[in-house]
Amino acid sequence: MSNRSDEIEAFKTEIDLRQVASSLGYELNERRSSVGSVVMDHPNGDRILVAVAADGHWIYCSVRDHTDAGSVIDLWQRRQGGTLGDVRKCLRPFLGGSTPPPLPRASKPLPKLAPVARDVLVARAQYEGMSPIDGYHAYLVEQRGIPRTLLSTQAFSSRVRNDRRNNAVFPHFNQEGLCGFEIKNDGFTGFARGGTKGLWASVPTPGDDTLVIAETAIDALSYAALMGVHNRRFVSTAGQLNQDQPALLLSAMRKLRPRGRIVMAFDRDEGGDNLTEQIEHLHDEAGREDLELVDDRPAASGADWNDVLRNSPRRDDRPGPS
Repeated sequence: MSNRSDEIEAFKTEIDLRQVASSLGYELNERRSSVGSVVMDHPNGDRILVAVAADGHWIYCSVRDHTDAGSVIDLWQRRQGGTLGDVRKCLRPFLGGSTPPPLPRASKPLPKLAPVARDVLVARAQYEGMSPIDGYHAYLVEQRGIPRTLLSTQAFSSRVRNDRRNNAVFPHFNQEGLCGFEIKNDGFTGFARGGTKGLWASVPTPGDDTLVIAETAIDALSYAALMGVHNRRFVSTAGQLNQDQPALLLSAMRKLRPRGRIVMAFDRDEGGDNLTEQIEHLHDEAGREDLELVDDRPAASGADWNDVLRNSPRRDDRPGPS
């Protein structure tokens, strides 16, 4: 290396951080990893997410402490201590020495990772540390009227989590994996800081022939409770579309079985009007003339599907008709 700054840059871009984490005792968690980031667990209970940033730097973030994040240098120094000079000596073998440390054990070759924004990696780490709701969330069930049995179905049980403040959290995904999450509670609506909107979605099945598009995850769950789940895939945009969501919706439309339906389950207001118009254009662009386009919004002005659910005489714990 010509100088120290060149060497430090090489550490950050040329060393596979998964390799360094493995040398520190972390093991690859293939089941929880994706093309956008890998999850690695340590016997001491720590869990980190590893990714490649848009600038080519390998980065990580700890699930249990989101300030424990940064480059391969930060990873080593936080766990092994020492000065920057000490860290440089320890990392040099990873730059292609005569006997570089091995990569983590995996059942298949480690994939090349898709670049991810640093803030998105933090959002992923935050979500990774949240707990499943196990079929019940007080706000969703008691205040929003979402049936427990619906939250326990295969379609939705892995699509809602509970954060440390007991908020209901709904993950959003894009082509690279989790990119952000909706946050809901009594009097509070938010989105992951630094995250970006993709689509919240129910777990797809091969039999899906209907795509239900709603403004929020709670509206989608409400529609499912009223209309049923069978052969339906539910997605939420978390409000008006951003620049990335049309492509995600087009992909979802094109994956539907032949002669299916697209249901626009938006609010009966101006925002719902705008979304309906945009989905109509996307339906044309999708080139799926076999897909019926259905505008199914609440009858009352200003209403959403959760209003309909909460005002419905059906107040038991059944998930709605199939």
